[in-house]
Amino acid sequence: MEWLIAPFEVAFVQRALWGGLLVSCVCALAGTWVVVRGMAFLGDAMAHGMLPGVAVAALLGGNLIVGAAISCTAMAFGVSVLSRSKRFAADTAIGLLFVGMLAAGVIIVSRSQSFAVDLTGFLFGDVLAVRTVDLWYLVAAVGLALVVAVLGHRAFVALTFDPRKAHTLGLHPKAAHVALVGLVTLAIVASFHVVGTLLVFGLLIAPPAAAVYWSDRIPVVMVLAALIGGFSTAAGLVVSWHAGTAAGATIAAVAVGSFFVSAVVSALRERFGKVGVAALAAVSVAGCTATEPVIVEEPPHGYVAGAEEMSEAQTRLVVSDPATGDIRVIDLLTEQVTTLAGHENTAAPAASALVGDGRFGFLSTGGSVRVVDSGGWTVDHADHRHYYSAPVREVGSIPESGEIVAAHGDPAVSAVVLESGAALVFDRVALGDGQVREPHRIDGIALPYGEKLIVADGTGRVDVRGRDGAAGEPLAGACPQPRGQAVTRRGVVFGCADGALIVAQRDGAFVAEKVAYPEPGADRATAFTHRPGSTTLTALAGRTGVWTLDVRKKTWKHTPIADAVAVNTAGEGSAVLVLTRDGVLHGLDPETGSETARVALTGPVEGEPVIRVDPNRAYINDLGGRAVLEVAYNDNLRIARTFPSDIAPGLMVETGL
Repeated sequence: MEWLIAPFEVAFVQRALWGGLLVSCVCALAGTWVVVRGMAFLGDAMAHGMLPGVAVAALLGGNLIVGAAISCTAMAFGVSVLSRSKRFAADTAIGLLFVGMLAAGVIIVSRSQSFAVDLTGFLFGDVLAVRTVDLWYLVAAVGLALVVAVLGHRAFVALTFDPRKAHTLGLHPKAAHVALVGLVTLAIVASFHVVGTLLVFGLLIAPPAAAVYWSDRIPVVMVLAALIGGFSTAAGLVVSWHAGTAAGATIAAVAVGSFFVSAVVSALRERFGKVGVAALAAVSVAGCTATEPVIVEEPPHGYVAGAEEMSEAQTRLVVSDPATGDIRVIDLLTEQVTTLAGHENTAAPAASALVGDGRFGFLSTGGSVRVVDSGGWTVDHADHRHYYSAPVREVGSIPESGEIVAAHGDPAVSAVVLESGAALVFDRVALGDGQVREPHRIDGIALPYGEKLIVADGTGRVDVRGRDGAAGEPLAGACPQPRGQAVTRRGVVFGCADGALIVAQRDGAFVAEKVAYPEPGADRATAFTHRPGSTTLTALAGRTGVWTLDVRKKTWKHTPIADAVAVNTAGEGSAVLVLTRDGVLHGLDPETGSETARVALTGPVEGEPVIRVDPNRAYINDLGGRAVLEVAYNDNLRIARTFPSDIAPGLMVETGL
């Protein structure tokens, strides 16, 4: 039974299960009336009519559930008004509003390129991303739906079977119809986050329709529908976990399948009688019964002690005040800020550099290196990824007078590069356990790649070493005066005096290839920036331009731009983002170098700002304004959010990717 239990040992699957069970209850209460009264088309239209409200809420940074509720309420009101016309049937009004609301939503979405991911979640849902606060919303929705269903039961029954008699009995059929539409609206709004608008119809219709085969009493149908919906949720999550399918769609598919199973069993019952069906079921169960072997319990795949596995990347910003060494960790999903105080060394508390390896932040402060666990990280297994969350904490520190310039990590080690050209290789597993062990010191820039360390030393020699830094196999390729480095999906990159050296692993062997500068007169790249995992790198070319290196195509591009202070790109056709000293952010076409957008973010820039880029947003620290700006780089450089800070965030890295 391990295969059945294993998925529910993960926290986010447990939340998904509870969310699905609550949604099943709401949909059972409303869906039973949808099935009995033949309101399926209205329910489908209202499910799709939420799109404008959700799109506007996402654009304005508001609550998606509130936007969905407003849009769905407007849809219900419009249907009620137009349905009173005697010139056409009610389904005509529903169809017109259905198409109109859907068209309006698509138009709003089409005006902003940054809606691609959000629209997918809206249409198909993301049950594995259900949060604790979402569960409380669903509990409230179940309670409200239960109150409406109980108080309106008598009126709903009369309205369903004889509206004229309902009026005679003083049950107010018009008000009952409005309440019933409101109940359906509540179910749709509460459910769309779990299975999306395209699939919410499955949970709203299939379980009650399946239950109708087993009872003709409405309360019993509601209970059976809730049970069938709960079974569909649990079975869908198990199938999704093992088959790697979309969880929301799988739940909806199991729900629809339950309807067809009920229909087939009902047909067999009518033909062979209850005894015959029971005999067939007994034979099937007997054939499937077997003695199960004793299974030794093992930790679930991806299990990490002390961490919680999540359904999405736990992106966070680690920022520090250069004057005090104070640290703030900003959770980009919840916007919660965790405070870490400055270093205890009061003689030299200032922070001079901050680098990150995807989970840990390494801060140079007063002759030491502080290690901070941001509590968010991703483990990439090539064909799938695991996302983890843990408490934010300061791990410890080690004495080190050298300035740090970069950090790169994999599940085993973290290599911190010093400005002197040396590297400190930390045991990353020990860091995760809260221990800062003495790192291996390597004379050269060391990058973890392919379970090895690729090292470029001051003599220009590049070799492949073991994790302990012991001398290894030299590569056929030199890198004179190495400065700047990056780790990509296609290999590691060293910045050399004459270009870039790319080291990749092919057929089990490491090979090196030089990409020379096309313009020898331009300033060389000394520090690379890029989206984690991307094969497009950027770098400043002095103060007169920027470099773009395409690792996949093995090409450099130099784009002149005056007084650039920071540069980065999401890669793969995305704009090159350049911040100039006057506080203006420029979006440059990666092919032509022409400007495609610009926005004034701040006044004249103070300090040395950075641009951090992830798959959805860019983050820029404003030292003078004491804030971090979130920029939607695919939406004309729109400022999506601003994170005010009680410190001057002069140093910043992003983790969780």
